[in-house]
Amino acid sequence: MTTVGEVDHRRNGFDPHALLTDWDGGMVSRLPDGRRLREYEIVAVDREIEIAPGLFFPAWTYAGRVPGPTLRATEGDLVRIVFRNQGSHPHTIHFHGIHPARMDGVPGAGEVYPGGQFTYEFEALPFGCHLYHCHSVPLKRHIHKGLYGAFIVDPEPARHPEHAEAARSRLLGTPENTRWQEMVMVMNGFDTNFDEENEVYAVNTVAHAYNERPIRIERARPIRVYLINVTEFDPINSFHVHANFFDYYDHGTTLTPTLRTVDTVMQCQAQRGILEFSFAEHEPGLYMFHAHQSEFVELGWMGHFEVA
Repeated sequence: MTTVGEVDHRRNGFDPHALLTDWDGGMVSRLPDGRRLREYEIVAVDREIEIAPGLFFPAWTYAGRVPGPTLRATEGDLVRIVFRNQGSHPHTIHFHGIHPARMDGVPGAGEVYPGGQFTYEFEALPFGCHLYHCHSVPLKRHIHKGLYGAFIVDPEPARHPEHAEAARSRLLGTPENTRWQEMVMVMNGFDTNFDEENEVYAVNTVAHAYNERPIRIERARPIRVYLINVTEFDPINSFHVHANFFDYYDHGTTLTPTLRTVDTVMQCQAQRGILEFSFAEHEPGLYMFHAHQSEFVELGWMGHFEVA
């Protein structure tokens, strides 16, 4: 019930294990009014990627990887993204969040033809676990081909005095945040014969990557997972952890859980949330996590935490 062989991550240009914690904070500077500016550059390119041992997929990518870079900002930052399209089709970047209509990343508002570029600029609001994706048509093809990524906006503690400690725990770089083991998991699928049925399912693109090489967890430190579903051609995807339970923050836009003590959560496409849990009182060992659709598990969406 798993793949045979190894994917060449070097050839792919990305490793699913590195993607777990590869935060892109952009180039940071201060504006005359004191606000923080974060500047990014994202290039769309066509690229063949290996999604299972010996199985290659003709992807459309942001920055040559699927998912694209995990952009991370702080609530209230001014975000500026220079988007250049070196692919073979028109593309956009549509951000889930609050922004002006002219920055919506749809045809007529930020669509970029091959060889062109556009600059998106908006304030990072609201805090939470968000995503970005191409919104060119046909939408189902542009998303499925790989044009998506995580967009995380950390809460600014000063704006949330009633939950300041929780806000600091999510703000990258604070002492409260450092004690957490944070990772981003983008649930995706791949239709390898283009019949609008997925043949491969994964987290962060490569089938069974975290089964072949489990994610190492320090037992004493809590875990925070930024979970995003961008699976096309299936109405839902899901996450289930064995022998444990988690608190869930739907869309990550609250500092108190929207679900408590659950071991399974469902997400439709573009839905996302934050999971928080701990193995502090568990014995060391391998703890499985996977989609709770058996077909998805057998076709690639299954992994393990190695708790030590």
